[in-house]
Amino acid sequence: MNTKFIIILSVFFSLTLFKVNGQGYKIDVTINGLKDTTLILGHYFNKKMLVNDTIMVNHEGKGSFTGEEPLPGGVYIIYMPDQKYFDIFIDDEQHFSISTQKTEPILNLTVKGNKQELAFNEYQKYLNKQQQKAVALQNNIKEKAQSQKDSVEIWKNQLNELTEEINGYWNNILTKYKGTFLANFIRGIKEINVPDFNENKSLPDSVIRWKRYEYYKDHYFDNIDMQDDRMLRTPYFTNKLETFFTKTVFQIPDSIVKEANRVIEMAGDNKEMEKYLIQYTFNTVNDSKVMGMDAAMVALAERYYLSGYADWVDEEFLTKLEERVTKLKPNLIGNKAPDLKLLSPNNEYYKLNEVYAKLTILVFWEPDCGHCKKEIPKIKEEIWDKYGDQGVKIFAVFTQHEKDKWTEFIEEHQLEEWINVWDPYNQSNFRDLYDIYSTPVIFVLDENKNIIGKRIGTDQLPGFIEYHLKKK
Repeated sequence: MNTKFIIILSVFFSLTLFKVNGQGYKIDVTINGLKDTTLILGHYFNKKMLVNDTIMVNHEGKGSFTGEEPLPGGVYIIYMPDQKYFDIFIDDEQHFSISTQKTEPILNLTVKGNKQELAFNEYQKYLNKQQQKAVALQNNIKEKAQSQKDSVEIWKNQLNELTEEINGYWNNILTKYKGTFLANFIRGIKEINVPDFNENKSLPDSVIRWKRYEYYKDHYFDNIDMQDDRMLRTPYFTNKLETFFTKTVFQIPDSIVKEANRVIEMAGDNKEMEKYLIQYTFNTVNDSKVMGMDAAMVALAERYYLSGYADWVDEEFLTKLEERVTKLKPNLIGNKAPDLKLLSPNNEYYKLNEVYAKLTILVFWEPDCGHCKKEIPKIKEEIWDKYGDQGVKIFAVFTQHEKDKWTEFIEEHQLEEWINVWDPYNQSNFRDLYDIYSTPVIFVLDENKNIIGKRIGTDQLPGFIEYHLKKK
């Protein structure tokens, strides 16, 4: 089974708490239609809801969330037993009351004692109305595009006007509540405006597209205050990060590392934000299925964890991470493949670095592995039979010790033309050099024995080989 080192973002993520007149929090809640049941107060974090408090409401739907320590600012959730919920805004004013109905809680909400929550709720109500108008216009455009062509342009203009109106509403909040978390929250929702870059009409479309992409990537976080850790407790922050690192930045280790370092630096002196960004970017590359992304994991591990910068990590974690990095570094894409001197079934030694080939398929396998029983014959049929006469060779390493099973499999599947080798005396250290903890594992080496592909599935292997042969 393939093992992978993972840092789990703790649900007990340490938070810098602040005092509000030394009085903690007290949120009086009335929800008409509920009685004698539980309410949960939680907050958004890392695409999850983390629970802060739980209370019982009485037969009138009344109850109070209270605590001696103030809550860290953010968007919070009041969660009802029937899985209905609504969001509230919590920042500097933490002694307030809200009242609403069980049905349509946002539209029926009233607030006393919390200016930002009141403005946030008014924003939610306003947005709900505008969305209803937008949906009606979009349905008209879709359903009556043929029968009422003259009206379509009118409806499109009305949609544009609606968008401008919403932008105006947002701008009013930014002005009225400048310097507050509410303003930061609303600004963070807005997409950045990307210039057209078409002033020079002679520029090719490809150049314009590249300039727009570069601008979008470089300014992606312009509207988000990355030094405000309250943004961590919003429903969209982690989604924005995910979109940036998995869909915006090219999935190349060097590009990911460069952008990860840049984003982490945006946290400035805010240690809570910095800590989250370090953990998030590390986990993202560590969990990535993109070939070669382990190079990004090694780079981030060495810069932030193994350097001692991440001083919140315990020694046990660091020891395991260092061991993992040590095993990964020799076999990163772009590195010279570690040499192997191994025995054939006829007790002849073969060295990997002495194999002359345009491309060398290095495969680690065993005949008792169920997956190998399917994949090794596919490599024979789809790689060796097709490309064996085009400068492709296969260096197949048997990872176990039952020689008879190995040689029987070779004979049964006609693999005699491969370079079949094993390590009966455990002298080569191939498991550590190539990080072999499961089988089959496939590497592709170029003519200089540099690693150009690793842990490739047999389905992707033919296309990969074809591409590199044509490239040569």
